[in-house]
Amino acid sequence: MNTVRLSDADNVVTATTQLSPGDDGATEIIPRGHKLATQTVAKGEPVLKYAQVIGYAAEDIAPGQHVHTHNLDFRNVDTDYEYSTNLRPAVAATTQDTFQGYRRESGRAGTRNFIAVLTSVNCSATAAQMIAAHFTPERLAPYPNVDGVAAFTHGTGCGMAGQGSEGFEALQRVMWGYARHPNVGGVLMAGLGCEMNQIDWLVEAYGLTPGPLFQTMNIQDVGGLAKTIELGIRKIEAMLPLVNNVTREPCPASELMVALQCGGSDAWSGITANPAVGHACDLLVAQGGTGVLAETPEIYGAEHLLTARAIDRDTGEKLVSLIRWWEDYTARNRGSMDNNPSPGNKKGGLTTILEKSLGAAAKGGTTPLTGVYRYAEPVTAKGFTFMDTPGYDPASVTGQIAGGCNLVCFTTGRGSAFGSKPAPTMKVATNTEMYRRLTPDMDINAGRILTDGASVEEVGREIYDMWLRMASGEQSKSEAQGLGDHEFVPWQIGAVM
Repeated sequence: MNTVRLSDADNVVTATTQLSPGDDGATEIIPRGHKLATQTVAKGEPVLKYAQVIGYAAEDIAPGQHVHTHNLDFRNVDTDYEYSTNLRPAVAATTQDTFQGYRRESGRAGTRNFIAVLTSVNCSATAAQMIAAHFTPERLAPYPNVDGVAAFTHGTGCGMAGQGSEGFEALQRVMWGYARHPNVGGVLMAGLGCEMNQIDWLVEAYGLTPGPLFQTMNIQDVGGLAKTIELGIRKIEAMLPLVNNVTREPCPASELMVALQCGGSDAWSGITANPAVGHACDLLVAQGGTGVLAETPEIYGAEHLLTARAIDRDTGEKLVSLIRWWEDYTARNRGSMDNNPSPGNKKGGLTTILEKSLGAAAKGGTTPLTGVYRYAEPVTAKGFTFMDTPGYDPASVTGQIAGGCNLVCFTTGRGSAFGSKPAPTMKVATNTEMYRRLTPDMDINAGRILTDGASVEEVGREIYDMWLRMASGEQSKSEAQGLGDHEFVPWQIGAVM
């Protein structure tokens, strides 16, 4: 058979190869990864995949017809939510897994050891980039335990509503999260001096203590760009021996917090890579670790599956409140929740946000949902958790890393060149064809589930084992290629003034 049926309740199947009329009941050409109807679906009736509604027939659909954007309508979800009705505790681990990590004074464990140059405002971005660029591999060679000096620059910090606004508080949470991140051994924070996002406010609000490994400066106080760059270089030169003194030691897998992410999704994302990552998440949760699902627009239409897994009603209702916020947010900006599937997603066979979300949610595995967090808020619960973020990958991962994620796992079907710092990203391909084409960028081929008969559990174990190796210092392919310097993108919420 050249099609995949995901549930007996479904009235569509997915083509594993392009179908011509007559192939597997097709009455027209069905592109690879796209859906064809297996029975008559009258206009207005629901189309089911994963035994869930992915849209409604825009016209009468006959068996064998191509089902896609031309004949499938989206509707906003209207769900009666159930809470805590599908609680499956993690299977007990038979071994206590460990990795070689950097133990911090806070008690947390890092998987990398960076010096971060953080900016409070776009006006200090050039200074930060020039400071970081000074520290070439040759200059860092005497410090083998330092993974690099990375500049985290952004395009905001001023022209925004001040304290108490959503955007201001989100940016400060991001800065605090990176400054206190377990993958960061030293911090230099650089500002201009007159911006809305004052460094002194951040230091006071979050109890940051200046010292040898936490330094601040403003261009206006130092005396200009050139002097700021010179001073910044001297400050980091003084940090390097101290940061280098930290060495890797055995740490339990319970110290791992993995950002569960997807981008460039296709029809196979919810069939191969995302369920495999979900199994890896279950293995991590069994060890006492934490998985952090995000991208609120990309669980839209699947959130009822997560509320049923919420550890209590309050946790489930927090998730529903995020859904309502996003419905309002898109409506007042004259958009739709169904704007999310990109042209690439649709070319890969995904038709509506409902279909995309049902596949995306599979990254969260099967264990209870133990916590729901605001963007960039510190994640304190163990187990499977959720963070409110946009679906835009750089902004989403920035929030997850700020929340404490020390690894990132990123599934992709169309292909992606994403990477991140200070938490490294591994990429999981959803299909073998793309994996072969983009092998230099892909770490794991989950397409083997379809092409080679590998099980979801087998690939999930492969993913989990690589998490442990990466946490111990093995570079992912995106990390080895130097990606991550331009993927720091704090979510800019609210008016720009």
